[in-house]
Amino acid sequence: MKLAIQEAGIRLEETDVISAHATSTKVGDRIETLAIKKLLGASAAHIPITTNKSMTGHSMGASSVLEAIALIKSLQNNIIPPTINHDHQDSECDLDYVPNRAREIKFKIGLSNSFWFGGHNAVTALQSNM
Repeated sequence: MKLAIQEAGIRLEETDVISAHATSTKVGDRIETLAIKKLLGASAAHIPITTNKSMTGHSMGASSVLEAIALIKSLQNNIIPPTINHDHQDSECDLDYVPNRAREIKFKIGLSNSFWFGGHNAVTALQSNM
């Protein structure tokens, strides 16, 4: 995530939203939460985090593209999609996961996380010009 922000030429504090990889596994979600906290520090608690997997399931190789498209549409429409079926929050996953209801918010910069087995990871930084 840090490298994507640096390569995009944006400042860390400009991050408005994160589209998490979020496979709903205890280990994976906890590690992603820790990575977000490590990157953003105390401000992580104020960054909305969403995932479309809660609505689409895991589409394997297509996940990264679908998540990027969802984030682009979110940027265009100023709506952060909810993490649906978010009924019980893991105490170690204590960030703002936009539970169960979409949120209208004007934002400009989002990160889209995609993680694969074996430590292959990609993060796309997207910025709206609107």
